Amino acid sequence: MIARQRSRLDRASRLGVLLHDAPEYVIGDMISPFKAVIGDAYKAVEARLLMAIRLRFGLPAELPTEILALIKASDRAAAYLEATRLAGFSTDEARRFFGGPPKFSATIERDYLVPWPAEVAERRYLDRFAKLTGE
Repeated sequence: MIARQRSRLDRASRLGVLLHDAPEYVIGDMISPFKAVIGDAYKAVEARLLMAIRLRFGLPAELPTEILALIKASDRAAAYLEATRLAGFSTDEARRFFGGPPKFSATIERDYLVPWPAEVAERRYLDRFAKLTGE
């Protein structure tokens, strides 16, 4: 489902999706429990950074609701996979926290769920970024 939706997105929407975790570059990637302890202050800083990043790259400060829903669904699917494949959660436990397992093909599993070396991940991200921004 997520892949089909992605194929219908315009360039700006794809860039918005690609940049959705960009504040983590500035403030670091904190685990959800730590974010919860910090609370609203963390969320406010993260939201302001994300708006500034979007504006810097010619995107609206707020993305359309359907794009935000796609990002949320993708993040939940990734969290489910990380929980069950990396963190030792049972499928029932992961389902309680993150919803049902994502549906994907064997090709997606082979191409995207096998860890990449950092250099490969960086190159793929920057290649996609360049394609979407024309830089």
